[in-house]
Parts: sequence; structure tokens; C-alpha cells
Amino acid sequence: MIVLHLTNCPPALRGDLTKWLMEIAAGVYVGRVSSRVREKLWARTVETCKGGRAVLVFSTNNEQRMDFRIHGETWEPIDFDGLKLMMRPSPSRLVAKQAKRGSGKKLGFSNASKHRVAKNKKKNEQKSVTHTTYVVIDVETTGLDPDVAEITEVGALKVVGGVVVDSFQSLVKIEGTIPPEIEELTGITSKMLAQEGKELFEVLKALSAFVAHMPLVAHNAAFDLSFLNTGFTKCGMAPFNSKVIDTLELARRNLKGLDSYKLKSLAAYFDVVQNNLEHGKGLQLHRSLGDCYLTHMIYEKLLKLRSDGA
Repeated sequence: MIVLHLTNCPPALRGDLTKWLMEIAAGVYVGRVSSRVREKLWARTVETCKGGRAVLVFSTNNEQRMDFRIHGETWEPIDFDGLKLMMRPSPSRLVAKQAKRGSGKKLGFSNASKHRVAKNKKKNEQKSVTHTTYVVIDVETTGLDPDVAEITEVGALKVVGGVVVDSFQSLVKIEGTIPPEIEELTGITSKMLAQEGKELFEVLKALSAFVAHMPLVAHNAAFDLSFLNTGFTKCGMAPFNSKVIDTLELARRNLKGLDSYKLKSLAAYFDVVQNNLEHGKGLQLHRSLGDCYLTHMIYEKLLKLRSDGA
């Protein structure tokens, strides 16, 4: 079962949707279709809606028994330890989104030009996925909302030619305390941060120097970057200006039908044993550097899938 809700989308799109779905109210479509048809309909919706908004909810075989896609909305989907949640944007994030939207390409290109742009974009995306030189990043936090929660740990791995050549890790001092459930999940305690943590500005400055302008790889990158960019703004620093590759999205596109796309689940799928990693022995899941090593190995596996034509 899928439910698709449209706002301010061209009426012409209705003809495409009603071939497969039933319109039960203005802009609300429901029905049962295969995953292939669903993806085609969503691609058509995103292509046609332009400045409109669309929300797609569909049944799937994961822990929540559902998944969703959004286009043109201010709310953002995030993945928290395998659970898909929606994050309400703060006023500062809304301003940033509007500025980004305002700096986009102007409308009015011919259909032939649009096709060329789309074709070149797809080609560039396929080419970019072959990157073997990049920096993997991961952050641990006290919660989900970057405007309320705080960063507790930052980790990064520098990978050149598919080989880890350097690493970065630091605990971060926080103003509040770590919730008990987060402390249990990560093993990071408020006492550890007080004794070993560094000031956020110091950590982000060192991280920026470590990353430079290399491409970034992260699992559920939107989550990590939302916290890092909020931290950069708080510290009066410029955010990253690097290409971002999300292993969560790559896995969802290339590995259909998995019950879970958590980092741990993908590691099990690819038979990646974290403690066998060079330089990685003893690193923990849900700690920034341990998650970076897993993300690196999973990304390399996904690259191999793409190069093998899977």
C-alpha cells in the first residue's frame, strides 16, 4: 500500500498517477503497486513537481513496516539507529534551506536541455561513486535534534586509494548531561567528557583542517552534517564545502529488500568483522571511530557492487 500527497503540483501529473493510483481527495493518491512502479511514480513526481511538495508513504519490510520519501518539504527524514524519523527544522535551518533554494538554477530550460542536464547529472553521479579517496566522518550526540542536543564525539578516517592513511577522534565537552539511554548505547559518560573532552570550537577547527576539501562519506550523512553545520554556525565557522556521499542512500538504492539498513545490519550482510580491521581492533559500535571504520568498509563493498554492475 502506498499513499502519495501532493501540494502545488502541476495538474498534468494527475494523469500519470491515476493510471496506477486512486485519487481519494484533492492531491491524495492511494493504491497497491510493485516497488518498481512505485519508484517510477516517485521519480516522475519529483521531476514534475518542481516548486511543489510531495510526501510518499509506503509499506516495506523493515522494523517500522513502512518508509517514506519527501520532496520540497521543510521537514527532513533522518535515520536514527535504523528508525526513520522526521525532524522539524529550526528557524535557522529554514533560512538556510530558503537561501540554498534561491541560489539554484533558474527555470525555463527547454526539454532537450533538461534531458541533457539530467543525463549529465546521472553520469556524474555514477562517476563520483568510484571515488577511492575520501574522508569518512561520524558524530555521536546526546539526541536527535541538532538545535537542542549536543555533539559528544567526532571521528574521521582519511582514505586514499581505498586504504586508511590517517584518523581523527575527539570527545567534546558539553553544557548539559548525557541521557541514560544514550550513555548505555555509546558508553560515553558525562564524566568522560568533563575529563577528556575538548571545546567544540577546537574540535571543529581540527576536523576542518583534517578534511580540507576531500569528499565526505557518512552513513545517514544528513544526521551527522546537521549537527556539524549547527556546530560550525554556533562557533562562527564556515561549514564543509565538500561533496557528500551517503552510504545509507547507496545501500538502499543498490540492496533492495533488506530488513534493516543499520550500519550493524549492513556489516553483517557484507560479512564485515570490525575487530579484524587493521588499526581497528577494540573499536566499538556506536563510537565515532568504530562507526567510521565500518562505514569505510561498507562503502568499499558498495563501490565493488557498482563496479561489478550489480
